[in-house]
Amino acid sequence: MIDVRSVPRRAGSMIEKAWTLQTPERIGAEMIGIPAGADVEFDLRLESVNEGVLVTGTVSAVADGQCSRCLDPLSQDVSVYLTELFAYPDSETDRTAEEDEEVERIIDERIDLEQLVIDAIATDLPLSPLCTPDCPGLCSVCGVKLADEPGHGHDIIDPRWAKLADKLDPEAGDSAGGDK
Repeated sequence: MIDVRSVPRRAGSMIEKAWTLQTPERIGAEMIGIPAGADVEFDLRLESVNEGVLVTGTVSAVADGQCSRCLDPLSQDVSVYLTELFAYPDSETDRTAEEDEEVERIIDERIDLEQLVIDAIATDLPLSPLCTPDCPGLCSVCGVKLADEPGHGHDIIDPRWAKLADKLDPEAGDSAGGDK
């Protein structure tokens, strides 16, 4: 919550604020997010306009997670730009807003940025984070990390052809059990 009493109700008046808060809860998805207790930096401008207070600026933090291909841990800087109008309780915007419209409001001379920040950060984080853009992931057969084993591979015979391979493979010997 930010107290906006320091922003005069004259259009064009503004103040700039910068501060750091710790997140009370994790922000983000399962694979990547800002952990609880991590620092979130705010660098905002609060500008008085006819209908309310316009909030613009950046919110930055470091997100932790794991690569969606190789499952290695990763860290990623997250910086989102916010622009939101918080309407005065007696403004035309507040009076004419429909119930289904999402209009942010100033309540008791305070604005609440929490949900706005959570939504902005959550939509900025990747759904499938990668440690590197060309991460090859893990071997689907044995699970070895392919970046550590560049030539890794398995000779897998299609089970439909396995019996034929046994008959044609000279090293299989008499294990094929058929006529030669």
